[in-house]
Amino acid sequence: MKSPGEAAAISPTGSIANGTFCPRTRRRYVLIAAILASALGFIDGSVLAIAMPALRENLGASLAEVQWISNAYALTLSALILAGGAAGDRFGLRRAFVTGIALFIATSLACALAPNAGVLVAFRAIQGVGAAIMVPGSLAIIAKAYPKKERGRAIGIWAAASALTTALGPVLGGLVLSTFGNGIWRAIFAINLPLGLISIYLLLAKVPADEPTEERSLDLGGAGLATLAFGLLAYGLTSMSAEGGGQMSGPSIAAGLALLVVFVFFERRQREPMIDLSLFGIGAFAGANLATFFLYFALSANLFYLPMLLIAGWGLSTAEVGFIFLPLSASIALLSGPVGQWSDRIGPRFPIAAGSLVVAFAFAGLALLTHAGIHNFWTGTFPLMALMGLGMALVVSPLSTAVMTAVEDKDTGAASGINNA
Repeated sequence: MKSPGEAAAISPTGSIANGTFCPRTRRRYVLIAAILASALGFIDGSVLAIAMPALRENLGASLAEVQWISNAYALTLSALILAGGAAGDRFGLRRAFVTGIALFIATSLACALAPNAGVLVAFRAIQGVGAAIMVPGSLAIIAKAYPKKERGRAIGIWAAASALTTALGPVLGGLVLSTFGNGIWRAIFAINLPLGLISIYLLLAKVPADEPTEERSLDLGGAGLATLAFGLLAYGLTSMSAEGGGQMSGPSIAAGLALLVVFVFFERRQREPMIDLSLFGIGAFAGANLATFFLYFALSANLFYLPMLLIAGWGLSTAEVGFIFLPLSASIALLSGPVGQWSDRIGPRFPIAAGSLVVAFAFAGLALLTHAGIHNFWTGTFPLMALMGLGMALVVSPLSTAVMTAVEDKDTGAASGINNA
């Protein structure tokens, strides 16, 4: 049983003097829980890319089934992430965050026990629903728990820890697969269970509940339009690379864009919209989200295709290719904390501009190497990925901080959803 003093310390009203819903002494638990929850998604995605050949052989899956093991998750995550972010504002970030984590780890266990590829695809789709609530909740609850002048440092620590898990995931995954064989892929999903349970415990036992934005309606019409629009866009983009799916990609993307326009007009006419479109009138918010889109679009494409090129085209082993993420993620892990503090002092504009330029140079170097037919991993690709990591380390924390400090606390969930969409 908690003492009266401790109970007061974690009550919603006990932190008003600190300017946030969370007392200073409890903020570290928010940060730890957010880091653990983020690790679920990052480890899952980065290791699964390395494990796909093993998974296909072990389950006897077709190429199309293997592609949809990734695509099903991406589809539901992309379709629902705006609604998931807005749910945090409407129902309370802690409540929504815990719900997302619980759904994610429950379906992770189901994925680990899946008897065939079809069942795995189905549970991956449901796992994406949990991620759509969990992913925006991770950043949003940090932003709401920390005052604006401290958010850069907190987000920097979160980004550094997330990058570290991303770095270690493929390396350890590649080594484990090489050592224990293809059947060990199920452990990729099973590891989510203890991490998620620890995160849920910290949130429920150590962190006070935040006040939801009760005056905001559910806006089911807006949520439905956003889900359909982003679902069609995600389906169109993911089916481009799926076997037999190319014919529907164009119409799906066109329909998604049309529904996105309808969604914007619908939200503008609502008194209590799911997404406050006036947020895009804030220069820092709009600019940071635009920069996020271009940077992460390029980075995601590179990290998706590069391992396949190195394994199928260059003949490298999964253990070797696991190291491709190491310089990128290690740079972010080592530098994001200091860069976050630096950004708190000087503002995010210069780090974002400088980091984007460094990333552009790294991409140019990779393109020149590929065009010249230079297949030297350790003296060519590896150092360029380290350079890319340096640039991303300058960008990751300031970009997230710029987005989350540009909005009021009542909009942190929606802002995080937009930033992750």
